[in-house]
Amino acid sequence: MAPGHPFYKRLNEVLDSAKFDPFCEASCASFYHQKLGRPSLPPGQYFRIMMIGFFEGLDSERGIAWRVADSLTLRQFLSIGLDEKTPDHVTISRTRRLIDSETHQQIFSLVTRLLAQNGLIKGKTIGVDSTTLEANAAMKSIVRRDTGESYMAYLKRLAEAEGIEAKDAPALLRMDRKRKKKSSNEDWQSPVDGDAEITKLKDGRTALAYKAENAVDMETGAIVAVTTHSGAAGDTTTVIETVIEAGLAVADLIAEKTPEGKYEVHPEGVQEVVADKGYHSNDVLVGMAELEVRSYIAEPDRGARNWEGKQAEKAAVYNNRRRIKGDRGKRMQRQRGERIERNFAHQFDTGGMDRLWVRGLANVHKKFLIQAAACNLALLLRSRYGSGKPRATHDRAAETFLMIWAVMKTAEDLFGAPSAFFRSLSFVFRLAEAFSGVSPSAENEGV
Repeated sequence: MAPGHPFYKRLNEVLDSAKFDPFCEASCASFYHQKLGRPSLPPGQYFRIMMIGFFEGLDSERGIAWRVADSLTLRQFLSIGLDEKTPDHVTISRTRRLIDSETHQQIFSLVTRLLAQNGLIKGKTIGVDSTTLEANAAMKSIVRRDTGESYMAYLKRLAEAEGIEAKDAPALLRMDRKRKKKSSNEDWQSPVDGDAEITKLKDGRTALAYKAENAVDMETGAIVAVTTHSGAAGDTTTVIETVIEAGLAVADLIAEKTPEGKYEVHPEGVQEVVADKGYHSNDVLVGMAELEVRSYIAEPDRGARNWEGKQAEKAAVYNNRRRIKGDRGKRMQRQRGERIERNFAHQFDTGGMDRLWVRGLANVHKKFLIQAAACNLALLLRSRYGSGKPRATHDRAAETFLMIWAVMKTAEDLFGAPSAFFRSLSFVFRLAEAFSGVSPSAENEGV
């Protein structure tokens, strides 16, 4: 068998050093039976498969199953022999549904512990931001909560009540465009995914969606906490929960030390929170003060305000305003794009999760947790080897080969003919491997 992609070899080395497989087996022991049932997917193999979606940019479990069946590199990464059958998407999906959210959280926590042991989590300052992702449910399938009728049946009833002749669907839709309306989550729901809520996505479309909210270490870019909510949940209603989750996660990492014996995580835990103006409200700032956390939340222009009887709110708002106008506050607001927005780009754009193919809040949360864990592993690999994804490793190798070719061309121009030293192709390949860590014989599929 070919040697495979060196990126996955390094990733397996990192996971093996953290005793990933024994930890997964111990955490998932209660979900497996010794004898009964269909052949199961080993826990360590299942979590690796879920991470492949991030590293290969695949959005669905069906796509992951096809990619694994087609790739020798991924077979090696998953320890599946050439004569063995790779797991299909039904097995992957069933395993995800059987293993609960708490166990997925434990796997995410294992990865954050690994980052803390490598000095990649400081924990003093965290940034909070969220994004909405389209759910695996169509708007045209929504039904009324009170009557259970579909949207088209509802329009037909409205037309009959107003005496409008609208017998076919196009006529009903024309009437619907003219009337003043609002699709309220109090009145409508999806019959296939009751947890998804109607909201406006980042691109302006109205759709059923979920909301992912991350707490990110502002010094390193590591994701320390992930919370999942229905799509219409406001930022000001979810941020306190996310900050508390981040505080608990960082507190569990304080005792972790690096190989040099240093304790890199801040001994007092989370002290500062950075967020954009969508998180600014009196209740949020008072809540941050009660948690004894300094807020650096951008303030929207609300004009003159009446503070009568609101002394606690006034103090919290004014203290936050003073901090964000300082040099440190301005610097941290500028860093939000680098530390937080870049993580979202890695997770949901290039990471292959620009929309969801699972249903239910619990299943969506599991996907978000493993996606964030894979993003953290990419950060660790990038800090060690310079590349956090297979494609980046390949691009780095290509740059190295081009550099060596330029050196050979320069030598030929200077001395007339390339010396035997530079003509040795084996030497060039060894030099390229030393620079990039990628062997020319490595499999190039998927990059």
